[in-house]
Amino acid sequence: MTLKELNEKRGTLVAQAREALDAIKKNTDDARAAELDARHDAIMADFDKIEATIAREERMTAAEARLNARADEERRNRRPNGSDTEQRGQDEGEALEYRHVFHKFIASGGDHASLSGEERAILRAGIASKDVEKRIQTAGTTTAGGYTVPVELENVIIESMKAWGPMYDEDICTVMSTASGNQINLPTVDDTGVPAVKHTEGTALTDDGGSDATFGQKRLDAYMYDTEFVRFSYELAQDSIFNMENLLGGLLGKRLGRIANNELTVGDGTGDPNGIVTASSLGKTAAAVAAVTYDEIIDLVHSVDPAYRQSPKVRFMFNDLTLGALRKLKDGDGRYIWTMGDVQTGVPGNIIGYRYSINQAMANLATGNKTMIFGDFGAYFVRKVGSPVIGVLRERFWPDLGIAGLIRFDGELGDTAAVKHLIQA
Repeated sequence: MTLKELNEKRGTLVAQAREALDAIKKNTDDARAAELDARHDAIMADFDKIEATIAREERMTAAEARLNARADEERRNRRPNGSDTEQRGQDEGEALEYRHVFHKFIASGGDHASLSGEERAILRAGIASKDVEKRIQTAGTTTAGGYTVPVELENVIIESMKAWGPMYDEDICTVMSTASGNQINLPTVDDTGVPAVKHTEGTALTDDGGSDATFGQKRLDAYMYDTEFVRFSYELAQDSIFNMENLLGGLLGKRLGRIANNELTVGDGTGDPNGIVTASSLGKTAAAVAAVTYDEIIDLVHSVDPAYRQSPKVRFMFNDLTLGALRKLKDGDGRYIWTMGDVQTGVPGNIIGYRYSINQAMANLATGNKTMIFGDFGAYFVRKVGSPVIGVLRERFWPDLGIAGLIRFDGELGDTAAVKHLIQA
């Protein structure tokens, strides 16, 4: 199904969902209302699938456009001496690639005589260029070398990480990007419990230190996570219709995204980030083991101080199964507390007027689980050290190749009063 067809189907589903919702509100027959309720849920499930498919298609289209543009630039850079003159093998749109020339050079035992003049020029240009794969000697073994994948993969990785979890998204949390992993200290102060007092004329001001500000400190480190090596054969790299480095790099980017989102959500703060759910304070305890009521959601919202509720980054967060339960909740007048967004204008859905984020790292509705959080997510600090790194090693696994990913980050809630959680009984 094309992107245009997907968008048309999405619009049709929205219209059908609205029709079903209106019918539910008008209908007084319980059996018919239940039937319409089930139909509405089925339509919205289809709507969510279409939304996810459209989002993936749009991200893939954007990524492919960047990769194609980068490939064009690399082909120009790989021509000897930066010449615009077409070289052998380019008559039908084909261009000699640095990595193919390099493989031929290694397979011949490092014999330059095995290369044509054009291939030798491409090899020299590739070594000198900043835009192609770079050679990196490891500290432990001087004979082992590594090669990074093309630069454009980095943006694809970051997009994959955002898609797999909201906690790595700078639009949701407060992100601090640093070049090094040195410890960062965040000064904190909570002055909300210290009042001002009425002054009596002619009376000296109290000076006993009882109203002094009390400061604290939160700490951000740089924890490292890796994907382990994934090996693939020389034959697969040559014969596959896909660029295996880019394909595997994208998959490893998603792995990094999942671990980053998981740790920033439920990390225990001991040798790991202090996840936002872990760091949040209690706002409401639900009465039921595996259900939430409208009144309990209201209590959770009002457990957070109004000052935080006015933040541009205030929102709910829960997993998709919890959202499914919330979609069925109604207020005292029989109106659903979930409000459908407008896909045409980009307005997101909301719960009682507040935005929400789906986070699959959060727990399901079950005994003792923290199933929902609410508050000012701008108070949660995500520290990113550089960018995620995907490395391809060639000589170490020769003739096979190996690819792995690394990421460094940390997270901490600056003010535990800013985000509250609801826990099941």
